[in-house]
Amino acid sequence: MARAGPRKVDRYGDRFKATAVKLSSLPGVRIKDVAGALDIHPFMLSLWRKQVRDGVIVTRGAKLDVKTKAELKRLKELERDYKVLKEEHELLKKAIRFASEQRKKSSGS
Repeated sequence: MARAGPRKVDRYGDRFKATAVKLSSLPGVRIKDVAGALDIHPFMLSLWRKQVRDGVIVTRGAKLDVKTKAELKRLKELERDYKVLKEEHELLKKAIRFASEQRKKSSGS
C-alpha cells in the first residue's frame, strides 16, 4: 500500500546538528532529554553523535551560550530534588499506613 503524498523529511544544518551534539555531550544530560527539547527523535541525535565521532560533522563552530548551560544545570537539579521528594513522599505514606495499622491493632483488643 503506497503512501498518499510525499514523505516529510526535515533537513537540519550542520550547525544545528553540532549544537545538538554539544548539548547532549554535557555531563549528566541525557540524549532523550535533548532530543525531546529539540523535537527530534533520539535515534537521529545518536546518529549525529556517531557522525561527529567519525568526523562527518564538525562541532568546532557550535557554541553553547551561558544561559543554555545554566538552564540545563538548573533542570538537572530540579529533577534530582523531585526524585528525592518523591521518595520521601512514598516513605511518609508507608509510615502513615503503618501507624494507622498499629492504632487499629491496639484499639481492637
